[in-house]
Amino acid sequence: MATSASPISIPTFSGSSTFSSSFQQVLTNAVEQASLPIQQMQNDVTDLTSQQSALSQLESTFESLSSALQDIGSAASGSPSASVSDQSVVSASATSSALPGTYSIQVDTMGSYATAMSQAGSTTVTDPTTQNISSASSFTLTVNGTNTTITPADGSLEGLASAINSSSAGVQATIVNLGSNTSPDYRLVVTSDSLGSLGSNGIQLSDGSSELLGNFSDGSPATYQVNGSSTVLQSNSPQVTLSPGLTVTLLGTSSDPATVTVSQDFSSLQSALSNFASAYNSAVSAVGQQIGQNAGPLSGQSIVYTLSDALQSISQYMSGSGAVAATSDFGLSVDNTGQMSFDASTFDAQNSAAITQFLGSATSGGFMQAATNALTAVDDPNTGDLETEANGLQDQINSENQLIQDYQTRVTTMETNLESQLSQADAAIAVLQSQKTYYADLFQAEYPATSST
Repeated sequence: MATSASPISIPTFSGSSTFSSSFQQVLTNAVEQASLPIQQMQNDVTDLTSQQSALSQLESTFESLSSALQDIGSAASGSPSASVSDQSVVSASATSSALPGTYSIQVDTMGSYATAMSQAGSTTVTDPTTQNISSASSFTLTVNGTNTTITPADGSLEGLASAINSSSAGVQATIVNLGSNTSPDYRLVVTSDSLGSLGSNGIQLSDGSSELLGNFSDGSPATYQVNGSSTVLQSNSPQVTLSPGLTVTLLGTSSDPATVTVSQDFSSLQSALSNFASAYNSAVSAVGQQIGQNAGPLSGQSIVYTLSDALQSISQYMSGSGAVAATSDFGLSVDNTGQMSFDASTFDAQNSAAITQFLGSATSGGFMQAATNALTAVDDPNTGDLETEANGLQDQINSENQLIQDYQTRVTTMETNLESQLSQADAAIAVLQSQKTYYADLFQAEYPATSST
């Protein structure tokens, strides 16, 4: 934003005649009189800047309202939500692609992970931060027949476990203490990442001279049945996809199937409607501060009434037909003070189809399109009324500042010329005063008995 030019400063007149103080006053009065229009123009710039600041706050408020409206559009159709009849058997989660419906799952076995543990060494590992099960610097890890070279960062058991976990070999390494607190015996445990069998020698770890793992326990897959089918399904993961977008996590076995129900959840829409009401009230309040007694700097400006009309068109929108014909039918209403509120108890999820139809979308009719069009007309960053008004104010500020600069130049020129003229007059008077003094002194010297006058 352009800033106004600095005010004219009054120069100090330095004369040598006895009239120099009078000349200073002449110069001061002339500059002050000539600068009066500049002060008025600077006041105008101050007023315009205040309007610009108020307009910027309105822009921010209406941008928040537009964002809240978009959130309604995103949540208008609801989102799939999964519930489970027996949460000890499975938990469930649904994404946006999940279809509403009822599913059943019976978990027969939870499955197990293949695991192996390091054998007792000739030297017991009592400190896994400094000791290891082998002094080798490199190891070969074999998982289901696939070899992976393991190179620890140091010679400790912790370093070996960390290197295994970073190898992406399909296993997870941990350290367990098979001894007591006073006589610890730390062992390396390697466990498969997936449920299921790896064969009799599925996990091995060699230091090049000996096999370091023993106590191998093979795994088994989880088994389950879906929707009453007699087909027993297997999974190498506790996470099972029942349907596109619907995933369950196996938690425990059951003799009876657990029911998983997928339905549309409208809690996000209710939250969006509540937030929209708050954003709408902020916009109403911001516009109201520019109207009436003690109004802000935009009082009387047409943009204020344009914004007020846009807000009214949103709150008064009604559709021609349908079970939901107005926003108040699902809890979004405006009282006689112009404040909007959302009553969640009025929102009926069973009437979701009618609510969705009433809302529509930003491009296909309904409340969303009407509200979007109303807000876009005023807050579009390129063509909106707020942006147009802001550009107009900036143009006025730039124009006023240019006028101030031009006028200051003229005043400065006048000041320079006047100061030069006054300096010449002062110098001439100083010469005459000097001559007067000279001749008076000369006369006094010739006629000492005569009055000096």
